[in-house]
Amino acid sequence: MGLSSVGQMVWIVAVVPCVATTATAANRPPNIVLFVSDDQGYHDMGALRPGLITPHLDRLAREGTRLTSFYVAWPACTPSRAAFLTGRYPQRNGVYDMIRNEAPDYGHRYTPEEYAVSWERIGGLDEREVLIAQVLKDAGYACGLFGKWDLGVHRRYLPLQRGFDDFYGFVNTGIDYFTHERYGVPSMYRNNAPTTKDVGTYCTALFEREALRFLKEHHQRPFFLYVPFNAPHGASSLDPKIRGAAQGDDETKKLYPDLLAKSGYEEKPRYGEPADSPNAAKKQLEFLSSITRMDQAIGSVLKFLDDHQLADNTLVLFFSDNGGSGPTDQGPLRGRKGQTFEGGVRVLALARFPGRIPAGTTNDQFLTSLEVFPTFAALAKAPTPDGVIHDGFDMLPVLSGQKPSPRSEMYWKRQDWEAARVGNWKWVRHGDQRYVFNLADDVSEKTNLLTREPQKRSELEANFQKWQAAMEAAEPRGPFRDY
Repeated sequence: MGLSSVGQMVWIVAVVPCVATTATAANRPPNIVLFVSDDQGYHDMGALRPGLITPHLDRLAREGTRLTSFYVAWPACTPSRAAFLTGRYPQRNGVYDMIRNEAPDYGHRYTPEEYAVSWERIGGLDEREVLIAQVLKDAGYACGLFGKWDLGVHRRYLPLQRGFDDFYGFVNTGIDYFTHERYGVPSMYRNNAPTTKDVGTYCTALFEREALRFLKEHHQRPFFLYVPFNAPHGASSLDPKIRGAAQGDDETKKLYPDLLAKSGYEEKPRYGEPADSPNAAKKQLEFLSSITRMDQAIGSVLKFLDDHQLADNTLVLFFSDNGGSGPTDQGPLRGRKGQTFEGGVRVLALARFPGRIPAGTTNDQFLTSLEVFPTFAALAKAPTPDGVIHDGFDMLPVLSGQKPSPRSEMYWKRQDWEAARVGNWKWVRHGDQRYVFNLADDVSEKTNLLTREPQKRSELEANFQKWQAAMEAAEPRGPFRDY
């Protein structure tokens, strides 16, 4: 996995010329666009998964690089997002588990009074944590967020209090794509206030609309556009006919006629009772069409950059918040969302920056989402907060192929799922089970070397314990830490 692994992608054949930039755009700090999908698999893009329609993700790969060894800091939504927005391990920033209510898992719909004092309503990222938006805002950037927030619902936790200038989206970990409710609770906000104005409109279309509005208003100054889609996350609806799948829109479903013809329902238990639930074809249809509609929204943003001659001065980064779930394609990886096998934490990732990142390449360097904060700050030449430990580094020299990644270690802990990657060696613990893998020749984690490599097991476990001690010694942060 050395620097020589940055090479031509075998499935790329076209070379697209860069769009010319205006002198004004070229002389100002680079713009930054961050797209994050939700539960998308390692191979869930058209160039890697035949039959899936994603021309704009494919374009990003063709005009930039696909990061094949890019990891997130936690194998599910909330802590993963807190980590890349703060640049700090979940155990360091305090959000090292989910901020969600579990009663809907059993079919319970909260009353407004119950919801007001529930964990999902009162939990949030520690107010002392500084997000990348605040750093960029202080450097003169306009900062907009359109989509999934998931770091707290109370006003003190919302995006406008964390550095963003403009916010439209939902505040918790998942919604129904049309009602914008999370298990019956309205969840869409504009800035600091809840809104139901757009109920009934497919949410990806709304995030696309708002992102384009933001660009129209701010494209003449440096901007940070963050679009965290909920696609292809399952719909957060209590209705068993909806809950078992993602949700596509009618137009993109027509692009998958074979699945559409087979789509329907089958009886399965839900909340302890028989219920009509999506069949396999419907789950697949909803999943794929939700990705395609997200891809169309990404295409609209890329077109805006082209039309306004901003593409050459804009870093575009895309990745999934964690490994895939539902009818996902994890490619060669073992495991999925929620697990610390590769399939839970190694994710689909793409980066484009014309003239700075070589086009049509793959980059197998060891990189993580902890690099996002320092990379964006360095790109903006923005100072980072004094006295704050960040766990990543500026990865642009690695993305450009100029330097090998300085990262040699990464650690994960999700309750009784733990893992360490040190070099090409990986240690995983789940409950009483232990695993040791050599990722250099076993990226699929098929061969457990635990008994054959006792010394390597000891080294990896010692490294993990050292990291865990460092996290426990860090200045404590809420909401989970006892201090």
